[in-house]
Amino acid sequence: MTAEIICVGTELLLGDIVNTNAQFLSRELAELGISVLHQHVIGDNPGRLRELVTQARQRSDLLVFSGGLGPTADDLTKETVAEAFGDTLRFDEEEWQKIVEFFGRTHRTPSENNRKQAMVPVKGHKVPNDHGTAPGAWFEDEQGHAAVLMPGVPREMKAMWAEQVRPALQARQNCTIHSVTLRVLGGESSIASKAAPFFESENPTAAIYCKTGESEIRVTARAATAEEAETACRARIAEFRKVLGDNAYDTDVPGLEYTVVRILREKGLQAATAESCTGGLVAEKLTNVPGASEVFGFGFVTYAEQAKNRLLGVDPALIERCNVVSGPVAVAMARGALKASGADLSIGITGLAGPGGALPGKPVGTVYLAGADARTGRAHLMRLELGGYQERAVIRARAALYALDLLRRMALGLPPDSGVSLGPDDPVPEF
Repeated sequence: MTAEIICVGTELLLGDIVNTNAQFLSRELAELGISVLHQHVIGDNPGRLRELVTQARQRSDLLVFSGGLGPTADDLTKETVAEAFGDTLRFDEEEWQKIVEFFGRTHRTPSENNRKQAMVPVKGHKVPNDHGTAPGAWFEDEQGHAAVLMPGVPREMKAMWAEQVRPALQARQNCTIHSVTLRVLGGESSIASKAAPFFESENPTAAIYCKTGESEIRVTARAATAEEAETACRARIAEFRKVLGDNAYDTDVPGLEYTVVRILREKGLQAATAESCTGGLVAEKLTNVPGASEVFGFGFVTYAEQAKNRLLGVDPALIERCNVVSGPVAVAMARGALKASGADLSIGITGLAGPGGALPGKPVGTVYLAGADARTGRAHLMRLELGGYQERAVIRARAALYALDLLRRMALGLPPDSGVSLGPDDPVPEF
């Protein structure tokens, strides 16, 4: 089945409202195995909407609308789509009473123009809305092309989708759909080049979504039973893992911090952080995970040089000799965090997040990341060059992601992606 998403509202075209509905619907339709061919944003103009609906019906099996179901004169989506599908509308007394009761719960009386929201299809059918005043609508022509209309308010639209529309579409698919999302560190182009054949398969399908410093690969399978679909997804995920290696870190998790907390818990390890340029971002990510208190008890934000000395024991002479943004200081921060916290693993981060503050040989985006392991006495140091990402927030976010990955790798005993490994008595390079 193919689909097009049509979001209606002049306010969307003007940029007054961020169109999150299209993103939500695209992901939901992909999970159902429905291919989205086009996304549209169109203003409250019946002529242009009529033209779009006519064209979209010729290309796609399903048109999914959000918006344009309000009570004002320019809310004409329902009337326009009904005309395009050869349908008409009738007044529904039951829906009108629901609208009256909805207003009554807040001691209000509906206006006369609210009556247009109680108009429902004659040939098609209404889609109940238990979370607002406007019912949705379902239209269908003789060729089997369908249009489903939902409110533009995200809360109402998502509820209607979950309660009414998604189950109806699942029934029409005549199969079971299952999806698994694999999270992978690295950029989209690198991942796609390594695993290109897997993205060409029709069942299971695979789609890649780029994020800051990592990507998501969503694998979706269609099968007669849920068990068969899940088995097909897991088999394809295993193939992705084989070619992508350790960078493929987990499935169906919101982020890397969830994986790190799980691994630390499974290994019975405690972690600590010592942050400068990231300002506590790594600790924030870890503590966003429920149950993080079992594995994370100390996070040091040592932005000032004095803080590095007082809280972590970093020697001021070391800072004077090497500069606060340096490998030796990052290692000293990590080792100081271990000593101060009694944790098993720690990380230390210092760098230049910008936009100013560049140093000779150290442009904005230079970040030193160190990890220390109390079990072995060893430390790992890497220099990150994040200057290609000029925004301060992006540099910090990417540095935090690398830090979380270093924690993951140390906990699992995996070799870090880059950098140098140091014994307890090895000199720390100043690269």
